[in-house]
Amino acid sequence: MKTFDQFTYERPNLTAMAEQHKILMQQFKEANSVAQQSEVISAWNSIAANYQTNATLVYIRASVDTRDAFYKTERDYLDDNGPRFEELQSAYYEALVSSKFRVELEQEWGTQLFALAQNAVDAFSPAIMPMLQQENKLISSYQELVASAQIEFDGQTLTLAQMGPYLESTERDVRKRATEARFNFYAQNREQFDAIYDDLVKLRHKIATTLGFKNFVELGYIRMDRVDYDATMVKKFRDQVRDEIVPVATKLYERQAKRIGVPTLAFYDEGLNFLTGNATPQGDADWIVANAKTMYSELSVETKEFFTMMIERNLMDLVAKTGKEGGGYCTFMEDYEVPFIFSNFNGTSGDIDVLTHEAGHAFQVYSSRNVGIPEYIWPTHEACEIHSMSMEFFTWPWMELFFKEQTDKYKFGHLSSALLFLPYGVAVDEFQHAVYENPTMTPAQRNAKWREIEQIYLPHRDYDGLAYLEDGAFWQRQQHIYSSPFYYIDYTLAQICALQFWQKSREDFTAAWQDYTNLCKLGGSKSFTQLVASANLNSPFEDGTVAAVIEAVEVYLNSVEDDKM
Repeated sequence: MKTFDQFTYERPNLTAMAEQHKILMQQFKEANSVAQQSEVISAWNSIAANYQTNATLVYIRASVDTRDAFYKTERDYLDDNGPRFEELQSAYYEALVSSKFRVELEQEWGTQLFALAQNAVDAFSPAIMPMLQQENKLISSYQELVASAQIEFDGQTLTLAQMGPYLESTERDVRKRATEARFNFYAQNREQFDAIYDDLVKLRHKIATTLGFKNFVELGYIRMDRVDYDATMVKKFRDQVRDEIVPVATKLYERQAKRIGVPTLAFYDEGLNFLTGNATPQGDADWIVANAKTMYSELSVETKEFFTMMIERNLMDLVAKTGKEGGGYCTFMEDYEVPFIFSNFNGTSGDIDVLTHEAGHAFQVYSSRNVGIPEYIWPTHEACEIHSMSMEFFTWPWMELFFKEQTDKYKFGHLSSALLFLPYGVAVDEFQHAVYENPTMTPAQRNAKWREIEQIYLPHRDYDGLAYLEDGAFWQRQQHIYSSPFYYIDYTLAQICALQFWQKSREDFTAAWQDYTNLCKLGGSKSFTQLVASANLNSPFEDGTVAAVIEAVEVYLNSVEDDKM
């Protein structure tokens, strides 16, 4: 049983792949039976899985250490050659949707495969290959710029992730100075951040129009594989958040200001939940992993097997360090049939959030790894986030392992933040719609639009004179806006589903967990709203769903005597 450090990388040979692809597509076209076409599908899937495995290994190792010259070179190679693979994949999908045995193949694999295949065909043309290569390079340049942050603070040189604990300090002056130091990095590199995004917006608009779309909004939805809802439904959901959640969030911020003893809640105060300090894990990273092993051993037989495997095969890189990219993610290596968890532990409660969140992704993909075809290993993004966000809540009964006497603090802060995130999440989505509907916006106009949207969804926000943020540039810290356009509303849709699981787990944990594991095993074999229904959840798009979920959360939060914590 190989561990991650023993996984071997071999640079993909796109020329050889193209030759194999040509032969296989000819065989697919000439096939006289479903069985023959299915053999070709399996053969191509095996080749594609090997490419994806090698690409994922490069992505992980380059993000763990952005200074590694070898993997930086390989990442540059894949930035250039990834679109060549996409071209081959698109040609395969074109053959699939045109198959003379399509009806029989749909009976075997379901219609979702063909919906995804059609999206892939619609989102690609050889004419956009050079533009896709440039898009990859721009995304990498953003990620490398963020990872390069070296912030002098408190006598140390820190990364952005390592600044986290100072943003939660019980001393207001420390919180303010830490916030200023953090955003000074962005301010000092503002022209670069503006230039990268300006190039990305214009490039993506050109890609969309080259493919025949009005603008990138239409293409962005196709890239995100949204097959059963559209921008109109998303806007309706954003409106529900504005009407139902923003007022509740505003009251929570007022409650927080009173709780931490400040006359007006400034932005740099938002990170502190209690004057006695936020809940923090009561041990280091190794201690957290050991307790997580206990937790997952007790949660279920399946999670015990899964998490033990993750530890034994060294499939997690968790701690923040110099040269490491920010954020957290989970990915999957098809040839090894295992996930990998990446995060930046920094000693805050976010360490537990990110571990359980990414473990939710990892548990899902591990549960559906043998689903039969690669397109179904993962569901679409918003459905993926149901697994991760729900796992954060399913592990609540074990939070005392990590927080001990601070457990009630943690739960109040965790549930509050789940609700408070929703207005910000839809603000990011509305901003992206505005940007891509108006691709000629200047950087100043984009910032003005962000400030306008903030005032709708985050009316409490007070930057207390910090010029970079007052100018409307806060959005530049959100890497999804650069690297994964329109991948943010997904978190909010999933949060509404996760909060339903939270409510159900408090009423009947066993039944709720059964629904959750069944959902994980389905992988991506159904569309988002179909998966939601399969898990016995109400769709976030349905009238009344948001209001009902928030009502249950508000009742719980109002029952907590948080001023005594």
